[in-house]
Amino acid sequence: MSGRMDSIIGSVGRVANVKVRNDDDLNDRLNHLYTTGILIIFTVVVSARQYVGDPIRCWCPAQFTGAHVDYTNNICWISNTYYIPMDFIVPEDISRRNERELTYYQWVPVVLLLQALMFYIPCLLWRLLNGQSGINVDRIVSLASEAQYESPEVRMRTIKYVVRHIDRCLDNQRESRHRCCVKLRHVLSAKLSILCGKRYAVHAERLPVHGLQHVRLQVLEDLVTGTEWTASRRFPRVTMCDFEIRQMTNNHRYTVQCVLPINLFNEKIYIFLWFWLVFVSMLTCYSFTSWLWHMVFPTSRVHYVRKFLKIMDRLGTGPDKKLATRFTMEYLRHDGVFTLRLIGKNSSDIVVAEIVSGLWDMYRSKKSIQIRNTTLPTNGHESEGEDV
Repeated sequence: MSGRMDSIIGSVGRVANVKVRNDDDLNDRLNHLYTTGILIIFTVVVSARQYVGDPIRCWCPAQFTGAHVDYTNNICWISNTYYIPMDFIVPEDISRRNERELTYYQWVPVVLLLQALMFYIPCLLWRLLNGQSGINVDRIVSLASEAQYESPEVRMRTIKYVVRHIDRCLDNQRESRHRCCVKLRHVLSAKLSILCGKRYAVHAERLPVHGLQHVRLQVLEDLVTGTEWTASRRFPRVTMCDFEIRQMTNNHRYTVQCVLPINLFNEKIYIFLWFWLVFVSMLTCYSFTSWLWHMVFPTSRVHYVRKFLKIMDRLGTGPDKKLATRFTMEYLRHDGVFTLRLIGKNSSDIVVAEIVSGLWDMYRSKKSIQIRNTTLPTNGHESEGEDV
């Protein structure tokens, strides 16, 4: 399902000359790509219905001309209507009518667009800070994703390039770790999709939209019992409207009954959004907990790396296990393991295993060079040469 959705979005992106990035996982794309796209589509649908069709139609007195009818429809749409159930008597007190006034339906497109922006802002923050972290995550993950479909020769060259690129990025970060600001910057950027993106996505889903309050258990009960939604208090189809028309020195007040066809669309849209956001919220909470677990507990990162070393038959017993721990904690660190996990989310475990194996070989060769350089001064001849 993920691959099919990504291919569809990718095709649309190519037509629109927009590059689909790979520096995230499926849950992130559900938030900033699919949910944002759905909200924008709904914004266009509701806006077209409001500004192209007839969002409201009022039943006017018989003496009203066409101009009067147009004025009534416009004034009732702009000044809001109020809802009184058919089996209730319309109160004579104007203040009691105003208490039942509906003020939201003109703002539905704006609220939907704001929701779409709220879902996309974390993605923008992640990509802005990721560019300052020293690791081009999008480039690395894209190359690794494409490598699984290449020929064996091209695949091996791509894997070697990715390994060298990750090694250089990790070396650059180690050299700049003594700078407090740089260190803080790359730590924030590497964790933003976990601590910021998913958390803001949850807050965006809690945006206090009037329509989302409608569904709740009542809709679930109606679905089970088969009750038709014909008398919704949140999205009423038939409302009342009060307005005045000035004729010379006299003001005539009229009360008309209006139909809001736009609420038929609003209700169905928010019913779908409620279930969709509940689904995305559950996946986001699970993903947030999973990433937080992997980030906080070092043993999780060590087990993750050891798993791929065992797949490639590169891990022995005793000293190798201790060296694998140092390889994970000192060489890869948070950012390296985080990048490997993103590669695994966007490609396959075989690609990750090959990259880990390449990094492991590079790390062991560097350790061997360090050990030789450390033991050289113990020899008298080398020491004299070094002093010279």
